Amino acid sequence: MPDLDLKTLRLLVAVSDLRSIARAAEQEHIEPSAISKRIAQLEATLGTPVLARHRRGVEVTPAGAALLEHARSILFSVDRIERDVAALGVAGRGQVRLLASASAIAESLLDDLAAFMRVPSNRDIQVDIEERISTDLVRELRDGSAALGVCWDHTPLDGLEQRPYRRDRLALAVPADHPLATHRALRFEQTLDHDHVGLAPSTAVHTMLRRSAARSGHTVRYRVIVSNFDAALRVVAAGLGVSVIPAQVAANAAGLGIRVVALRDAWADRQFVVCYRRFDALQAAARRLVEHLSAAAAT
Repeated sequence: MPDLDLKTLRLLVAVSDLRSIARAAEQEHIEPSAISKRIAQLEATLGTPVLARHRRGVEVTPAGAALLEHARSILFSVDRIERDVAALGVAGRGQVRLLASASAIAESLLDDLAAFMRVPSNRDIQVDIEERISTDLVRELRDGSAALGVCWDHTPLDGLEQRPYRRDRLALAVPADHPLATHRALRFEQTLDHDHVGLAPSTAVHTMLRRSAARSGHTVRYRVIVSNFDAALRVVAAGLGVSVIPAQVAANAAGLGIRVVALRDAWADRQFVVCYRRFDALQAAARRLVEHLSAAAAT
């Protein structure tokens, strides 16, 4: 198959968004016939129609919808490449792609990023933050798909450099009328006779809890699996189980009728790190962000 050119993909997206070849031509400053010719060539290349033409406009076909999803992703990546390269030539500008675990995002990371971007000298630095499970985060850093990552230091970080970031403490969120709600502190194994609400099995917290339970000869009895801590708190508030989550996150849910019980286990005290391949190979904007996050953790 011949290579798909970016101009045609941009035109296809414009036609789809505006549902009109004529309006897309006006927006893109090109003749309607030129768009029609490019779309026809694209359809010939793919061997299937991507647009259904009607008297009142156009609609994308199922094949066109599939192509559009990829086209938008490709164009977004190309635009980001152009911005990144252009930023290298202008002092004080830059773009940083930061991957972070759910725990880091749920706690102080977003506040620290906001403080970084409020600094006048950083006003032209853009930070793209995306949530990842820790293993995927490390893989993408090693592949060079992202500049920085923030995750729990229990994650295998072979081949990456790191600096300490913030610490947190895991705790148990329980419904206010739950039998465990009368305790001020517990060992994790004391919770295993009760239903739990947990994150996906691919997360670092899930793996750690499974291993801790196994060491005491038990398993974690999950009644509900959710995608994030906010959802876990709501399920706990509904009385469907208890959940191990960061104490800072749990403390923000007082209005939900939830009690926070400390965990005595040593692993409940966690250290997060900022990680990257090589500090001296980072763009200036990424190096400044690493320094900022390190300083924020120190204070």
